[in-house]
Amino acid sequence: MLILILGIVLFVGVHVFSTLRGPRAALVEKYGANAYKGAYSAVALLGLVFIIWGFSRYRAEGLIPVWEPPHWTRHLTMPLVWVAFVALASRRAPASRIRGWLRHPTLVALKSWALGHLLANGDLGGMLLFGSLLGFGVYDRIAVKRRGDLGAPRLGAFTRGDAIALGAGTALYALFLVLHPYLFGVSALGG
Repeated sequence: MLILILGIVLFVGVHVFSTLRGPRAALVEKYGANAYKGAYSAVALLGLVFIIWGFSRYRAEGLIPVWEPPHWTRHLTMPLVWVAFVALASRRAPASRIRGWLRHPTLVALKSWALGHLLANGDLGGMLLFGSLLGFGVYDRIAVKRRGDLGAPRLGAFTRGDAIALGAGTALYALFLVLHPYLFGVSALGG
């Protein structure tokens, strides 16, 4: 569990630091943008590796139950995770009404994915991981708004980008449903 917690601290910590524009600007000025980006990426990647390693060790050693999620939460988790995949796909698709409606699709994806997984996992490790990422997503959205970053522009009509986001997001979602037991040891479809 300690490795998982260290990974969460590193991963979320470096992302929170990037929202502190004064200290961030000071480091960029002192070491240069490329050095800052390199260090930022290295710490975030190390945090992600520790999260994956720590969570897999935690699962192998046995989950620590906190509460038993009701079966119906799966019916909330599935669409929340689908929304996350569509939001992520809208981030890379051509300009779309979906991206404009979401404003910050990556943050929407993170919050939707984390909330869905938080609803479906009643163990301590899952609650720490998904709760931390959901908390960061909420914090970062507030930080972005305070900076005055309005995000993607709103469009009046659906575009080709919307069709791409919906299609690619749904296809990736379906792929992850199939691969989930092999990648994470748990079937997302039950059973």
